[in-house]
This record gives sequence, C-alpha cells and structure tokens, in this order.
Amino acid sequence: MIEEFEKKLKILEERFTPLRGFFDLKETEKKLNDLKQKSLSEDFWINAQEAKKINKEIAFLEKEIADYKNIEKDIIEVKEILKLVAFSGDSGNEFKKDLERLLNAIEKNLADLELKKLLGGKFDKNNAILTIQAGQGGLDAQEWSSRLLKMYTLYAQKRGWKVSLIDESFGPMGHHKEVSVEIIGPYAYGYLKKESGVHRLVRISPFSPNGLRHTSFALVEVIPDFGDLPPLEIKPEDLKIDTFKASGPGGQYVNKTESAVRITHLPTGISVSCKSERHQVANKERALHILQSKLYNLLEIQREKTVDALKVKVKPKWGNQIRSYVFNPYQLIKDHRTGYEEKNIELVLEEGDLNGFIDAQLRAL
Repeated sequence: MIEEFEKKLKILEERFTPLRGFFDLKETEKKLNDLKQKSLSEDFWINAQEAKKINKEIAFLEKEIADYKNIEKDIIEVKEILKLVAFSGDSGNEFKKDLERLLNAIEKNLADLELKKLLGGKFDKNNAILTIQAGQGGLDAQEWSSRLLKMYTLYAQKRGWKVSLIDESFGPMGHHKEVSVEIIGPYAYGYLKKESGVHRLVRISPFSPNGLRHTSFALVEVIPDFGDLPPLEIKPEDLKIDTFKASGPGGQYVNKTESAVRITHLPTGISVSCKSERHQVANKERALHILQSKLYNLLEIQREKTVDALKVKVKPKWGNQIRSYVFNPYQLIKDHRTGYEEKNIELVLEEGDLNGFIDAQLRAL
C-alpha cells in the first residue's frame, strides 16, 4: 500500500515542478511587500480609488502565495508521514486516511494552479458580471433560467466567491425572465468567461398537461467587471434614465418608492437595470458601473466603427447552443465545443459542479 502513496506523490511532484517557474514566489512576495509598504504611508487614502485598488491587489497576492505554499506544505507533510511509516515498518494502514486526505488536497490545489496558468487574459483576474436571459420555451425557459442561476451560485460559493444580485425580472410563475449578478472573487471572469452562450434544456415539461417532452433555451452572458479602469466619458444626453418600483416574484414585495433604476445607453441600445440597493442613488451608481463594464467589453471584444456590428447577434434558440442538458429520453449534459460529457445531472445542476466543463474549455483554448 505504501508504494501506491509514494507513486502518487511522485506524479504530483512532477506536475508541480514546472509550475514553480510559472509562479515566481520570490517575485510575488516582493511585489506584495512593496504594496504593503505603500499602504502604510500617511497619504495612502488621499486617492481612495487607488487605495482600494492596492488593497484589492494585496488580498489577491496573499491568497496566491497561500495557495502555492499550501501545496508545498502538504507535500512536505506527506513525505514526513512516509518516512515515519518506513521507519516503523508499518504497511501504511494507520496513516491511510491522512495520506489520502493530503494527496487529494495536493491534487485539487495543483489542478487549480494549472488552470490559473491558462488564465493569462487581460481581465481574467477580474470579478464577473453574469446575466441569464430566458429564450424560446415560455415557462420552461424561465424556470430553466432560475435553475442555471442556482447552478452558477453554487459553483461560485464552492470556490469561496461572493454572489451579489444586480437585477432580476420574473414571469407569471415566479421564475426568472432575466437576472444579473456580480460574482466577486479572484479569477471569477477567467473561469466563467466561456460559459457565455446558449444553454439548451430537454426534458418532460412540468408545465405540460400531457407530459410532453419540451426543449427550452436560456442565454448566458459573462463579462468582466472593469471597475479598476478609468471611467469612459459618456455624454449625459446619450443616457436615458428611468426609475420604477422594485418588485419580487408574482408582484410581491413592491416598494412604495421608485428605488429601481434602468439606464439605457442610446447609441448602442445597451440597457442596465439595478434594484438590489434600497435607495435610488445607490442603484443608479451601480447601474452606471455595470454599464461602464458592458461598454468596455464591447470595445475589447470587437473594435468596430458601427453600432450594428457591436451588438450581440446570438439568440437563445435552436442551433446556437453551446451546451445541452438532456433529462429525457436519457440523462446527459454535453458541451458541444469540447465534447465533454457528464451523465450525473444532479451533480451539475443541484451541486454546482462545473469543474469538468470549465477545465475542458480552458484547456481547449
């Protein structure tokens, strides 16, 4: 048994060796110390925006260093246990659980570090703004949008990220016609960026009186939060600002005041709504922030001169899907870009385990 643990440790160390060059620990620690010195200066908070940016970078680097050192620490601990087993002449049974736990932790953290090596995009480290819009399929599509929101929320929470509601609108049964959230955490955009596209659901519809199989669609859009960039200059006359009363499913929880805000950028037709804050001013500020990110995203992904060329052409309907979730006549989730498949639907939708799909897509880049 002890030979199996030694063999697995050797394989993991071989995977870790090339990553040492990718992650320059000394240089990262030097960068962190320099930023911490800046944060201690008396005039640090004179420029509040820059101070927040530095503090955010400090927290990011601290986590990067901790994740890297945890791998090193666990490798050393496994070696110490293996030495103890060899010295005592034990077969390893007494330490089996500890060795399995440590080796599994090393493997998981290594996989994350390997993926981070692939996340070298300009904005991959940023937070993500995720929007889900119900497409063809009526009530099924709206219920499907709500299930996708649950899936992404669980995935984010498992990664230790925070999910903050921006806006949501509901259909007659209390499911989402459209919903936008901000996913806050290191590399959130990098991991989720390839989730953008049409997600297709095939199942026996719970809304069909005859129990017929139904196909429905939802469009997922993921863009980076460009909050650290200087704001784009937007002419006031290019904005249409509407206020309205925020409401929940089925018209419940209606506010007495018009605290919700919708801002439309007239030249592009981009519209952003926010009702997650209690006060209109706060909702307006957040909506403007999201609008800035959407405009930056357009400039980044397609620098075209005409507004028409900048608009998204993909519609949430048949033929445009990037992934299919089939409940009937068989159970299978398949990504049509990478060919990656998962037969355990509950694992993905009810537990938020998207690791296989995201790993396959990132490695395919």
